[in-house]
Amino acid sequence: MPSAPSNESPSWFKSSYSGGNTTECVEAALLCDGTAIRDSKATERASLLFQPHSWTSFVSALQDGRLQ
Repeated sequence: MPSAPSNESPSWFKSSYSGGNTTECVEAALLCDGTAIRDSKATERASLLFQPHSWTSFVSALQDGRLQ
């Protein structure tokens, strides 16, 4: 997967389901060409960029219980 474009300043956020003391969390940023994901504990590392259709399919699968 390509990393998020460096010319965009992403606005990173965590899920509302993420607890304050959790050690396993990812952050997401909505970009014009997709959704970027990164490890919240290693924000200096590269992020992954998902195309809009792929991200929507992934979220739908989670919501429908097809992924656990």
